[in-house]
Amino acid sequence: MLRTKLFSRQILLLTACCWLVSNLAGPSVFAAEQKQPNILFFFTDDQRFDTLGCAGHPIIKTPNIDRLAAEGVRFDNMFVSHSICWVSRTTILTGLTARSFGVYEKPDQAKPEAVTALYPDLLRDAGYRTAHIGKWHAKMPKGFSPKDHYDVFEPIFRNPYLKKQEDGSLRHETELIGDKAIEFIKDQPKDQPFSINLWFNASHAEDRDHRPGVGHFPWPKATDGMYEDIDVPAPRLNDPAIFASQPQYLKDSINRERYFWRWDTPEKYQTNIRAYFRMISGIDNVVGRVLKTVKEQGFADNTIVIYTADNGYYMGDRGFAGKWSHYEESLRVPLIVYDPRLPKSSRGKVVSQMAMNLDLPVSFLSWAGVDVPESYQGLNLVPLVQGATPKKWRKDMFVEHVTLRPTISWEGVRNSRYKYARYFDQTVDAEFLHDLQVDPDELKNFVNDPNYAKVLKQLRARTDELVNHYGAPLVPYKPQPPKKKRPKK
Repeated sequence: MLRTKLFSRQILLLTACCWLVSNLAGPSVFAAEQKQPNILFFFTDDQRFDTLGCAGHPIIKTPNIDRLAAEGVRFDNMFVSHSICWVSRTTILTGLTARSFGVYEKPDQAKPEAVTALYPDLLRDAGYRTAHIGKWHAKMPKGFSPKDHYDVFEPIFRNPYLKKQEDGSLRHETELIGDKAIEFIKDQPKDQPFSINLWFNASHAEDRDHRPGVGHFPWPKATDGMYEDIDVPAPRLNDPAIFASQPQYLKDSINRERYFWRWDTPEKYQTNIRAYFRMISGIDNVVGRVLKTVKEQGFADNTIVIYTADNGYYMGDRGFAGKWSHYEESLRVPLIVYDPRLPKSSRGKVVSQMAMNLDLPVSFLSWAGVDVPESYQGLNLVPLVQGATPKKWRKDMFVEHVTLRPTISWEGVRNSRYKYARYFDQTVDAEFLHDLQVDPDELKNFVNDPNYAKVLKQLRARTDELVNHYGAPLVPYKPQPPKKKRPKK
């Protein structure tokens, strides 16, 4: 495994030139005296790919994020390798899939050797001042202390979202994350690069309180009362026949259980969907506040901004809540990258290549001119951001879910046309094959269609190959018999 070291200006220049030649990126965005860029990472919770104004959503207002997309690059096919919050976050920290970073018996918990090259550690070794503010929720080895890996570590978690202040007022967790970020930026030395994670709990609902809308309001004046005058259309994929077509294990899963918390009546749906939209607009408001401070402190010209989410969200589609299962609503998330050093010709573009959360730590280190560990499994997004078309890019990706066994435990592969998923703890109706070109809503399962027999065989084999590449097959779940109670003496 490569260990990082602080690069000199000459090496940074040489690295930029290598990117230029190898990726045919056109004119370099790096000047001869370019400093290491600051990295500002906005990371939301439970936000699927289409819930931004710039992604075409007809209702949600996100003007600050939309401006980032207009002046930067938006990725239209961004996915997570495992759709649940703590695994997605651990993947970004370690550069590894769950199958690779996890302990075999607990594949969602990182083993000690997986946390020896976390990207924030490598950035700090390279001279960056680092901060993590907001949600953590990564399952690390025993003895691991997050605060030891950042210059500033400010954990803020929901439950409840509204935090009581010294003056007795209530302030939302999202706003508190913004406050802490602004403090960090105002204290930032002018001659040192910074990397800051703003990891929001929003737009996740409040799991400990199932009353409609709890945790989502009140908000500051910027978002208070938003969307209350709008009758939000019902979920597009809400035909009861879609839910009825699901296998029984998904009908019995947490996807359906949580549906009854928030989406099962028109009244609850309207209350919760409006609240969900307000959560996202509240995040957008904080994005604007933080970017304003970046500009006021003189960092705007050299600060790269990244906006993405840890997983998708069903929002009542398919009769489901949450994420976890294999459909696009669960796996696909937004990604916007704004690099102020880009030429105007590269701004406002939409990238169609498949990107993954695995790619983010690789890209962070590449922007900083830091060696990427050989263990990292993602690709470098920097050439795509710069407008290049790499000769080699992923043709498919390994996706999985190993944390909610035995009901939701699956593995599979997605390419530009097909998606294959097998629920390996199940014995009946355990496989899915979707043709995203013929059926983009994934309403049909082509597993038993003889016209797809060849494709099915290829994707089964490819899944086997990727399972072995990233780790090993997981033994199918066998429920343990209940322990016999000892008779009372």
